[in-house]
Amino acid sequence: MTIKLGISPIAWQNDDLPDLTRDFTMDDALRDAAAIGYTGIERGRRMPADTLGLRAYLDAYGLQLCGGWCSGSLLANDFAAETDQMRAQVTQFAALGAPCIVYAECSNTVQGDPLVPVNKRPKLTRAEVTDYARRLSEIAKWSADQGLPLVYHHHMGAIIEDQDDVNWLMEGSSSELGLLFDTGHLVFGRGDPMATLDRWGDRISHVHYKDLRASIAQQARAENWSFLDAVQAGAFTVPGDTEGSIDFAAVTDRLAKMGYAGWIVVEAEQDPAKVAPYAASKLGYETILAQCKAAGLTVETR
Repeated sequence: MTIKLGISPIAWQNDDLPDLTRDFTMDDALRDAAAIGYTGIERGRRMPADTLGLRAYLDAYGLQLCGGWCSGSLLANDFAAETDQMRAQVTQFAALGAPCIVYAECSNTVQGDPLVPVNKRPKLTRAEVTDYARRLSEIAKWSADQGLPLVYHHHMGAIIEDQDDVNWLMEGSSSELGLLFDTGHLVFGRGDPMATLDRWGDRISHVHYKDLRASIAQQARAENWSFLDAVQAGAFTVPGDTEGSIDFAAVTDRLAKMGYAGWIVVEAEQDPAKVAPYAASKLGYETILAQCKAAGLTVETR
C-alpha cells in the first residue's frame, strides 16, 4: 500500500483566527510544506480562486491538491440548493485530481463562534442523524458522479462530533459517503480512534493526523471554553509532540493492517507565536514517515 503525506495550511493561515497567523502567508505554507517533504496540501481560502490559477500556484511548489474543506448546509438546504452551492468547488477539485472533498455540516455549528462553549454544540437524536445521513448519501452519490468522492469530517462544535454521532451517520448512510478519520477531533469529542478504525475501516478514505493536548481539552470542557478558545490555548498539536496524547504508532499500524492506501494529512492549528509552523510541521512529517515505514507502508516522497 502506498501512502501520500499532505498537510493543511492552517498552521500558517488560520481562516477562523486570521489574526493568529497574520505574520505568515499562504506562500510561506506552500514553500515550507514542499521543503519539508510533503507532496500535497489541502486547499486554503487565500489560494487562487480560479482553477487554472490554483493549478499553476500548486505546480510552482510541486504540490498536489490533497482535498479541502467544504462548508455544508444540508440541514437548511434541499438537494438542489446544496448541490448548486457545492458545484463550483466540486468541479474544480475534480479537474485538479483531488482525492476527495472534505464535507462538514456548518449550518448550525458553533465551531467558529468565540462566544459559544463547545459544550453547547447542537446535538441531534439518532433518528435525526439517520434522516440527515440518508439525505447526505444523495449528495455523496451526486459528488461521486462528478468524479469526486465526498468524505465527512466529524468536527468539534458540530452535529457530528462524538462516537455515537459518527456511528449513527455511518450506519444511516450509503457506501458512497466516505468518512474522514480525524484523530484529534475524535479524541476531543470523546471518541475511540481504534474502535472507529475497526468498525468503519472500509468507509475511511481520507485521514487527518492531529494530536491532542489532553489537559487543555479537559480544561476547555470543564471551563466551558469555545472551540476557538481551545485552539488558541493549544489543544491541538502534531504527531511526535511529547505533549500529545494519541498513540499514532498504533493508529498507523492499524491503517496498514486494514490496507489503507491514500493520504495522511497533518492538520494542527496552533498559535505560531508559541509553536513555529515549520518546526512543528517537520516534526509531524518525520514522525509519520518513520511510523509508516515501521508499519510496512510505502510512502510516496518528493
